[in-house]
Amino acid sequence: MRIRYGLLLLVWVLFACHPPPERSEHSALAIASGTAVEKGYSITFPEDHGIHQEQGIEWWYLTANLTSDSGESFGVQWTLFRTLAPSPIKSVWWDNNLYFAHFAMQHEQKHVAFERFARSGQADVTSAPFEAVIDDWQLRSEKSSFLPLQLNAAEKGYGVSLLLNNSPVTLHGTNGYSQKTQSGHASYYFSYPFLRVTGEISFAGQDHVVTGHAWYDREWSASLLDKDQIGWDWFSLVDKDLQNGLMLFCIRGREEVYEYCGGTIIAADGSAKALKQDDISMSVVESLNVDNRTYPQKWRVTISDFSPIIIETITRDSRNNLSIQYWEGRITSSGGFVGKGYGEITGN
Repeated sequence: MRIRYGLLLLVWVLFACHPPPERSEHSALAIASGTAVEKGYSITFPEDHGIHQEQGIEWWYLTANLTSDSGESFGVQWTLFRTLAPSPIKSVWWDNNLYFAHFAMQHEQKHVAFERFARSGQADVTSAPFEAVIDDWQLRSEKSSFLPLQLNAAEKGYGVSLLLNNSPVTLHGTNGYSQKTQSGHASYYFSYPFLRVTGEISFAGQDHVVTGHAWYDREWSASLLDKDQIGWDWFSLVDKDLQNGLMLFCIRGREEVYEYCGGTIIAADGSAKALKQDDISMSVVESLNVDNRTYPQKWRVTISDFSPIIIETITRDSRNNLSIQYWEGRITSSGGFVGKGYGEITGN
């Protein structure tokens, strides 16, 4: 019943109240339109852990690379989205915000993904003490301070109960102002890149005690992209000692060419060196065709003052086959930066 209600809600908001966008697989996010973020804003805690009602899209996003006590490796993604979805229909049941969450797990070449939808009141985010909740999927602070965090999410045969702690915060771009396009479209963006993880997971009905690393992202903006852009390739990477981190993204235009790239080099204390467009060059060196769509599987990245970096996927078919389809999965890197993390590919 919950899934059926969520899909009906999505259809009602996106199609009854808005004309269908050109690329329907991005429809839930394409309509997001709010107030543009302004350079010079000072990120403030705990307030910015909470909702930014004037912006059209924001998310609370967590990815983790985990190892079980038997030596098996796993991946976890959990994301709560809030998007503005204005409707001409007046109702006590609708406040022009649509919430939806994605929960995905990986093991070897297996990938599963689940989703939930909610209106305000069914989903909730508070800044202090922090919690981001949709039904019984919950990411919340254990104490009055932001860290440690506890993540709980479960579907039949799959689930996580993880404690995440001990990471500095990193502000991307210019004090958190992260430019995304040549025209100046931007978000506010911060991360906790070096979270240490302990807990338990269930994968295909098998329980495991796990440890590992997680990366937490917070981002909000007027909308995802400019109208002439269709997607991005994004990566978060850390070294094995959690002493160095690297975030990279490249935005793709309608000609499937990288039009704008950016990133952050992160030190152990969370301090950041912003990478600008001229600092980064990225190219795809290997791809995979799945259901008549092509997804990159290996990239070559050159960054100023680094040797070339090779990024590769672990679970090759990491598609989240949800109402909004995109690729989200574990990655490794070699060459100028040796590490592991997560990658996201949208717009394919």
